[in-house]
Amino acid sequence: MGTTATQPSLWDRSRQAVVASIFDTAMRLFAEQGYEATTIAQIAKEAGISQRSLFRYFGTKEDIVCGDQEELGELLRATVEAQPAAATPWEALRAGFEALMEAHGEPGQLLEITALIFDTPPLRARYTQKRLRWQEMVLPAVTARMAAGKGSGPGRGPVSELRAAAVTATVFACVDAATEAWVRGGGSADLAALYDEALAAVRG
Repeated sequence: MGTTATQPSLWDRSRQAVVASIFDTAMRLFAEQGYEATTIAQIAKEAGISQRSLFRYFGTKEDIVCGDQEELGELLRATVEAQPAAATPWEALRAGFEALMEAHGEPGQLLEITALIFDTPPLRARYTQKRLRWQEMVLPAVTARMAAGKGSGPGRGPVSELRAAAVTATVFACVDAATEAWVRGGGSADLAALYDEALAAVRG
């Protein structure tokens, strides 16, 4: 029988198992000896694979923590595009980030990953770089939604890419502010509520 969309193939399951093993091993080593002191060679040895094999799954040490940011960016873009026509750009982007939170799995794992990123300068730099790429990926969808009449008011003229970029950048800034507050609070608060609070402050 063929593999259905809801049933991962044996290859997919095997790949997921290896990725999870590498991730768990790396996070344990980072916790034990620090991110900077941990090498790819150590991670591969502890995970029971060769460095060459590890690089088939992760291009860099940063990618083990940050994940496939291009894939996540595509998820964000697709989710924004899939929102109902009546949804404003703010609502569509919020839905996109909710999808990203769900994609990260358990909140505890997301907290562990995000705390490590925020506390490690090389990871923070890589994270920031890829977040800028996300903004580029989602900008056309936001521009199109605003051009369709959502998010623009009477007398404000045609939607420009500048205005769409400003909306997108504002949402990303609010997400980052909320996420940092969430991490500093040990994950005790509701991340979505923190985002709503941050966005409300910006929008007045």
